Amino acid sequence: MEENEQPGKPFKITDVTREIRKGVVAVSLQDLTSKVVEKLPIEGNVTVVLEADGTEIDDEEYFATLEPHTSLMVLTDDQKWNPPAPPCRLSVDAVDDGKASPELAGLVGKIKQNLCHVSLLGGPELELLSDMDPDSLVDITFPDKIFLEQLKEASGRYLSEKRQAQDALELLRLYHEKETEGETQ
Repeated sequence: MEENEQPGKPFKITDVTREIRKGVVAVSLQDLTSKVVEKLPIEGNVTVVLEADGTEIDDEEYFATLEPHTSLMVLTDDQKWNPPAPPCRLSVDAVDDGKASPELAGLVGKIKQNLCHVSLLGGPELELLSDMDPDSLVDITFPDKIFLEQLKEASGRYLSEKRQAQDALELLRLYHEKETEGETQ
């Protein structure tokens, strides 16, 4: 290393989905953004923010104050920072007091972050969603009431289809048992 060359600082970087995490060593904000483009599958103009609170890092002076191993998020053109969704833990025995349970809020947050999670839900989770009161979640966390109403309706429909499929499989099983009994007699 030359005398005037500064050692870089390590940073943890992620994209807006928080699904990809990489380590980057950079000496400047410009160096960081160029390395991020190489490491993450992103296109467009890059904005770097603190992952913890979304504070934009837009100049070299502020970048120089960052601690090593700071977690950073990279956003492109139309992306906006959002806080991480709460962990998705379900308790279907929760008492319905008219207010949204933390479990329901966590489940909705996880689904809002990635709609594909709906297809992975089991019966209890789908029941929780189809029985929810969208008004109980419309607050600072989930201001989009239309999304909540559509999620409730889709969950109910998916739950109904899942139950119909289970009933059909049970009928097939019973039919197969009867057929097998008839052949053995």
